Amino acid sequence: MTGTDTLLTAAGAAEPAEGLRAVRSLRTLADRLEALQVERARRQGWSWQQIADCLGVTRQAVHKKYGKTTGRVVP
Repeated sequence: MTGTDTLLTAAGAAEPAEGLRAVRSLRTLADRLEALQVERARRQGWSWQQIADCLGVTRQAVHKKYGKTTGRVVP
């Protein structure tokens, strides 16, 4: 079982504290992966609109979130 599988199992736990901690960890992981892929897309010349379309948000929303961080290394 991978770490992600463990988190997914914990997120469905009957104990709310365990489940909520797992949800927080999954959210952190998803945020980091999103930032990584946005950075990759920008480095490959993607427009903010192309990225927004893939994420299902507006161009303005994705630019506001990542416009100033593009070029930084994702933690």
